[in-house]
Amino acid sequence: MTEDETGPLRVMSLNLHVDWPGSPHPWRERRPLVAELLRGARPHLLGTQEGLREPLSELADDLGRERYAWVGQGREGGDRGEFMAVGYDRERFEALEHGHFWLSDTPHVAGSETWGGGCPRMVTWLRLRDLTTGSELLAANTHFDHASAHARTRAAHLLADRLHALAPGIPRIVTGDFNTAAGGEVHAALLDAADLVDAWDAAERRGPALGTFHDYGPPEPDGERIDWILVSPGTRVREVVLDEFTRDGLRPTDHLPVRAEVRLPRVSRP
Repeated sequence: MTEDETGPLRVMSLNLHVDWPGSPHPWRERRPLVAELLRGARPHLLGTQEGLREPLSELADDLGRERYAWVGQGREGGDRGEFMAVGYDRERFEALEHGHFWLSDTPHVAGSETWGGGCPRMVTWLRLRDLTTGSELLAANTHFDHASAHARTRAAHLLADRLHALAPGIPRIVTGDFNTAAGGEVHAALLDAADLVDAWDAAERRGPALGTFHDYGPPEPDGERIDWILVSPGTRVREVVLDEFTRDGLRPTDHLPVRAEVRLPRVSRP
């Protein structure tokens, strides 16, 4: 490790697949698999999408509330709707500040949607101090709209603007399900406007290239990678894996988790 890097950091982005009455893949059946996946991966930082209040509470119990802390709220405000929850390892991080904003023209209005998307979309962010180094970082987690390319493009630019405002001069990590393929216009716009790099592209080692949305079937080789981990330039990305974990032929969710091991650039604070 060079003098301008922090210690290795395990990051994961995980779409939990929203639970609903009558689902053919209910949370009660998938819960043990998700817990096993996360206990094996041991992420220091975890961005989740599509979690509802009760499943997230159960997941917090499964991982241990004494070890992991969680930040999040429903996209319709309070406990209502899907969360973009962020979990972090208490032994690695201290939370300094957190907040939420909505991907709309009224980002501070809970549940707002103004760009013609299919539903409200939001970002949960968290400013952390790394207890191993004293360095700070900003984590942001999101889920872009599934129905509107216009809404995704507007979301990319709003997210970029907010990242610059929230985290001047410190490293950033963004996790999310972006509902569009890496390498496309939204991907390029976000990386450019937010001054980020895709961990997959920067990785020294990668697992197989696969489509990250598999809908409980076999992942598609060289398919669309719609779940990303994005990091500040200068971050050393040791490895990225699209995790194909199964147990007895069952998958924990309808997306492949994205796992990255990174070393963030160390930034001296004034």
